[in-house]
Amino acid sequence: MRAVIYARYSSDLQRDASIEDQVRLCRARIEAEGWMLSATYTDRAQSGASRLRPGYQSLLEDARKGQFDVVVAEALDRLSRDQEDVASLYKQLSFASVKLTTIAEGEISELHVGLKGTMNALFLKDLGQKVRRGLEGRVRQGRSGGGRCYGYQVALEHDARGEPIRGGRQINQAEAAIVHRIFAEFAAGNSPKAIARRLNADNIPGPFGKVWRDTTIRGHHDRRTGILRNDLYAGQLVWNKQHYVKEPTTLKRLARPNPQSQWIVEEVPELRVIDGELWSRVQARLEAIHESPAVQAIRATQFWKHRRAQHVLTGKVFCGVCDSPAAAVGRDYLACGRARHDRACSNTQGIRRHMLEGVILDALRQKLMAPDLVKEFADAFIKEVNQQSREQEHEIGRKHRELADVSRNLDGLVDAIASGLRGASLQQRLDELERRKVELQHELNSAVAPPPLLHPNLAEIYRDRVARLHEAFTDETTRTEATDLLRGLIDRVLLHPGEHGPEFELVGDIAAMVEITLPKNGNAARERAAVSETFRRSVKVVAGRGFEPLTFRL
Repeated sequence: MRAVIYARYSSDLQRDASIEDQVRLCRARIEAEGWMLSATYTDRAQSGASRLRPGYQSLLEDARKGQFDVVVAEALDRLSRDQEDVASLYKQLSFASVKLTTIAEGEISELHVGLKGTMNALFLKDLGQKVRRGLEGRVRQGRSGGGRCYGYQVALEHDARGEPIRGGRQINQAEAAIVHRIFAEFAAGNSPKAIARRLNADNIPGPFGKVWRDTTIRGHHDRRTGILRNDLYAGQLVWNKQHYVKEPTTLKRLARPNPQSQWIVEEVPELRVIDGELWSRVQARLEAIHESPAVQAIRATQFWKHRRAQHVLTGKVFCGVCDSPAAAVGRDYLACGRARHDRACSNTQGIRRHMLEGVILDALRQKLMAPDLVKEFADAFIKEVNQQSREQEHEIGRKHRELADVSRNLDGLVDAIASGLRGASLQQRLDELERRKVELQHELNSAVAPPPLLHPNLAEIYRDRVARLHEAFTDETTRTEATDLLRGLIDRVLLHPGEHGPEFELVGDIAAMVEITLPKNGNAARERAAVSETFRRSVKVVAGRGFEPLTFRL
């Protein structure tokens, strides 16, 4: 039986050796059962409340592929502490005919899933309450409840026994001078956007070394965030302003404001960097802006509740100079956000969204799959596939020869034992050879992969399909589906500054481009075999500045 091990520890405060300890226990269990160890999956410093763990996801993916028969872990909470995830994991493994066994609970059944899942969920809730209680006690002593805001640095302190005293911080004089500059400029009538531009122009790094943004300075009125609203600069430590919830679908942590009655406020005059008079002037101006008719009219629309429409290029366009995502400027322009908002990039050229979409569609239809480019790609693709095939055949041949040698040695050892020879080393060698024979047989059985298929009329079929997509994109009844298909062909679009306007560079996904030419006959496995997973992850094709740049200028 093919077995795999999963091991995890949850935080940087735990020892990395915890992984090795878990693997050692699981390996001993596998050897005791006489199973063959196929692989080990690990997640280091990963919370059990999240399923977005690389090792965990790889385990599930390989289980769906049928690469093992049993999963061994130290305990069920190593795999997940979330009740829903435990049930989902058990269902997926059961569907793949994979058993789940732990050192602590034995073979896992529906009873374990229900009881242990509930216990682990309660443990997480209890742990969260204990951590919060500890942080609150630290805050009530005037110490940090976690994190370091701009203008301060960690103060290294120790008690009489030499143990570290956590939560201490002190003023960083260099950063505090920048904070004072921001307050003074805002009080003098400058906008947060203008202040951010000047700081970036002076090459002053912002919090965490990033560029300054107007939102970093202005913050949020209700949540009391941002440089200008940070009460610590006035010598007040305010904690518990918000709490976090996890969105069930995306598992993202979302902030939710707490009522002001739940805030914990402690005076820390030793951390004051802004005098009372300047602080009052700044807060008065912020409040006046918030209560102005223009701002109130904008807030009355509740714009944050309206989801923006998904465009073909949403999240696909990047600046060719600084590689930051392009931002919407005005009604329908796209441009580098760092250049427009913060002056932190030299690429100030913009382009209308519908013009860029039109040129991209034309590039997909005419440029990326032009006959000469298709031939160049096909030649390179086939050459690489043949090279990999030769390497794969060589490796398979080597394993066949090794398997023959192992089988021959096994036969010799069996004959020796049958003749009366005995010894611990002889038995150990026999076990090693048997284990290696099983491994080689498994590797050879799973080594066969379908060859990639390329249609001889790839360019013509592709152009016809994209032309039909273009028609569907202009039809409101089919626009949504066409948008999703077109987005699948585009990896990213880079906007470069040009002499006569912006130039673009389109990077497309060859795998998607090849698959769009295949007949949809319902055989999903065969359709996905058009390009192997290796090429699906690595092969891209670029059009734009390298291909007839004159026709790509706008």
